[in-house]
Amino acid sequence: MLHALTVGLLLAATTAFADEAQIRKVVEQKLGGGVKVEGIQPGPLGLYEVRFRSSAGMRIVYTDADATHIFLGKIYDTKSDRELTEERLRKLNAIKFESLPFDQAVKIQRGNGKRVMAMFSDPYCPACKQFEKTLQQIDDVTIYVFMFPVIRPELADHSKAVWCSPDRATAWLDLALRGNSPRVAASCANPVDKNLQLGRTLGVNSTPTLVLGNGERITGGLSKADLVDVLDAKP
Repeated sequence: MLHALTVGLLLAATTAFADEAQIRKVVEQKLGGGVKVEGIQPGPLGLYEVRFRSSAGMRIVYTDADATHIFLGKIYDTKSDRELTEERLRKLNAIKFESLPFDQAVKIQRGNGKRVMAMFSDPYCPACKQFEKTLQQIDDVTIYVFMFPVIRPELADHSKAVWCSPDRATAWLDLALRGNSPRVAASCANPVDKNLQLGRTLGVNSTPTLVLGNGERITGGLSKADLVDVLDAKP
């Protein structure tokens, strides 16, 4: 639909200069909800990338040079097989990996552990369970799991009990991968409530949410091939 409606517009936009004041005015008015544009710059296809912040972090829409059209959605480069919008959002929403409070995470290491990632995960999230199966196929990785029980908050004690278990990594996998809740009481001091607050602060609104070693965030699980690619990517 985007291509069919905008071929002529895109050709014209490649040589146009952006009216940033007009773009800002129109985007803020049309999107509503108190949206404030934080930046405008040239984007793919001769369009302009317009950035604004939401509860889920930085978001993007695209416009032509004077905002007569606003384009919602993602741009996919079929030649390079890359999702350009998603790549850009990862960079815009990146955080310093080293700033994460790893003492609040369950640490799981396989092989030499040289590749690193963090993950906000809910043991009762179907997508998280599927992604855990993918993670079992990855070696030489260290995973910091921030338990984030939002799907079934009434079962948050299961996550807390993982923390109270003598082997947290095994207890987490038993719960998240196999559905076996820990046989210990959730009676110890645990970071689950802190993780929920941390997630809200970082704009985590779905599980799993991944944080790569370079700080880029990915919402949702990945295939094995895609996960290996991002883990091995150079900063």
